[in-house]
Amino acid sequence: MGMAMYAVFWLVDQAIGLYVWALIIAAVFSILVSFNVLDTRNRFVWAIGDFLFKITEPALRPIRNFLPNLGGIDISPMILILLLYALRIFLWTTLWPLVAG
Repeated sequence: MGMAMYAVFWLVDQAIGLYVWALIIAAVFSILVSFNVLDTRNRFVWAIGDFLFKITEPALRPIRNFLPNLGGIDISPMILILLLYALRIFLWTTLWPLVAG
């Protein structure tokens, strides 16, 4: 039971880590598109942008709705990354000791 639960916790931790990287890549992608470094008329670039938008927007939208308008600055990815790191810390320092016994 212990190794199986450890594997589940490890898998959740790795999924959170991958999602953090997806958020960082989406933010960098957005900056590159806004400065016309990447052309979204290219089908491959558009597909990558669409994929990143679809996986990050559902988590970022509630944060954006909560935040005040800061002009052209979007800090919602940074806030979500901090929340995800807090979740990782909570997962290993609070939940894992309870489950592991």
